[in-house]
This record gives sequence, structure tokens and C-alpha cells, in this order.
Amino acid sequence: MGTAAMAAAAVRYLRSSGRAAPRPVAALPRPELRCVGADERAPVDQGAFRRVLGNFATGVAVVTAPAAAGETSPAGFACQSFSSLSLDPPLIAFMVGRASTTWPRIARAGAFCVNVLAAGQGELCRGFAVTGGDKFAGVAYDAAPFSGAPRLLGAVAWIDCTIHAVHTGGDHLIVVGRVDALGAAETGEPLLFHRGRFARLET
Repeated sequence: MGTAAMAAAAVRYLRSSGRAAPRPVAALPRPELRCVGADERAPVDQGAFRRVLGNFATGVAVVTAPAAAGETSPAGFACQSFSSLSLDPPLIAFMVGRASTTWPRIARAGAFCVNVLAAGQGELCRGFAVTGGDKFAGVAYDAAPFSGAPRLLGAVAWIDCTIHAVHTGGDHLIVVGRVDALGAAETGEPLLFHRGRFARLET
């Protein structure tokens, strides 16, 4: 399913469920994009790109979605590329590989929940980083209030969203979500990722 088809499926879902689709936000003009030709040297070595960008410490989240029509289980994947985007309206964004097998399921659901993992949830993250299998086996969760997506027990924060827009970004998709509900734990430290390893905040 292409990007346009997945976005259309999300809109159809919102309409069929009786939820009003959020008012779109006017986009700025797109810059002219250019791909590296087959006869050109890539401007940056991929290994160097990973090594240098790995110095930027990030939080770690698991993006989940309820089972869409015809599916028997929820969907989810570990996500390092997540950020807040806009305060008014409240928007967040996450990035997912175009080859992801989980993303089409999230697109069909039309909604998702971002679970910000706690410092002790490294093994849980590894379980959601694999392809295939039942990622929710033995995982405690309840339903997020708006989307019904799995809200993982022990996460330090959760953000419940509907799909607002999907943009292309090289070998990834940039998914923008409109925040419908959110919450955070009273205590707990986040799980961090730095230079290819999990880390903790030093207090």
C-alpha cells in the first residue's frame, strides 16, 4: 500500500467511525528535492552517518495501534525517532521505515498510542524491535482512552493520537499525529538510547 493509499485509509477510518477528521494545517511550500544519481558518490558514508548521529541521545518509545477491521491482534513497534511538533494544535511526529511491516497496520487503524518507555524497560523495547511474532505475549497493557491502542504498563508517559498527516522522508515516512489524550507517571525515569546502547539519566 502506497503512502497516499495509507493516508486515504486513515481518513476513511475516521469517517466510518463517526470521528470528525481534524482540520488540516496549511503546509509551507515544499523545497525542491533531489536524489543522488546512480553515477554519483553518496555525499555521506552511511556508517559515518550512523556513528555521528548516534551521539544524539534520544528517548525510546513503543508505538502501538488497536487491531483494525479483520485483524485479531494489536500492532506495535519500537521507535527512537519521536518528537513533539506543535502546541497549537497539539501535534507529535514519529518516523518509521518505509519497509516496516507494522506501519501498514497502524495506517489501517487510523490511530495510535506512543508509549514512552521507563528506564527498566529495555527488554520490553527489544521485544518490540523484532519483526514478526506476537510482540504482546506476556506484556501488560490496557486500552488508551481515545484510540483503544495498547497503553503499556510501566511506561513513564503515553500520548494517544489519530493520524493527522503522512509525509515522505527518504527511506522513512514522517507520521504526524494529532493528540487526543495524554498522561504521565508521577515518578520514574525514561529509557535513553545513545551510541547504540540503552542508557539512564544520572541524578
